[in-house]
Amino acid sequence: MSILYWNVRGAGNPAFLRNIHDLVDRFNPNILILSETRVNRHRAEMIINRIGAGFDGKYQIDPIGYSGGIWVLWRSDLVHVSILSATAQEVHAMVRSRNFTVSCLLSAIYANPDFNNRKLLWDNLCAISTVASANNLPWLMIGDFNEKLTSNDKRGENPISQHKSRAFKTCLDYCNMIDLGFVGPKFTWSNKRPISQLIQARLDRAFANPSWNLLYPNAMVKHLPKTHSDHCPILLPVTSSPHHFGNRPFRFQSMWL
Repeated sequence: MSILYWNVRGAGNPAFLRNIHDLVDRFNPNILILSETRVNRHRAEMIINRIGAGFDGKYQIDPIGYSGGIWVLWRSDLVHVSILSATAQEVHAMVRSRNFTVSCLLSAIYANPDFNNRKLLWDNLCAISTVASANNLPWLMIGDFNEKLTSNDKRGENPISQHKSRAFKTCLDYCNMIDLGFVGPKFTWSNKRPISQLIQARLDRAFANPSWNLLYPNAMVKHLPKTHSDHCPILLPVTSSPHHFGNRPFRFQSMWL
């Protein structure tokens, strides 16, 4: 199984379809997550149909005005996806590869650029953590978190905000998340300015709890080359067969969000 996440900065961009076709043809993901799609539902349906590539499962969060939007697409012949809940910043789903019996909790993230809105997301993730822990769920978060954890996650302009970084880290610690690391270029976003004004940051990443890491101990994110977006796509291949822990029946309650 593999998951490809990309903040596309507008799925209506003329270069988007060409680039997404190239990525899908090359990396063949089972699950494709796109954020900052910035197109309305009617146009989104047309664009998703043109992506093709066997993605017959889909779930969409519409943008608010010209901001945000999350699409989760999957190949139902390879992976079973059951959407549990969603907000403008997150989509939570139970995911199981057709080859295995183990289900995992997947959280697709697009964190709002505004810190006060991001804090709502951190609170939601902490609430989900209580559920995941109580049900011993392997849990993966992947997406654009729009925040830096340390000064090493940014180059250029002003230092990072310690207050904002601490709020992010507190959330991750509460959720018992481990950074999956990466290979490829260090930074996933840049402002595309000349070198004297260039700002770069690692905003797009994947985290998993210990249960997920036990299932897939060799999983690591790949930072792919940038195309038309100011974010690079990130790929998470999951190539090893998971250990079988056995799954208890699980039912998500909307009151948890």
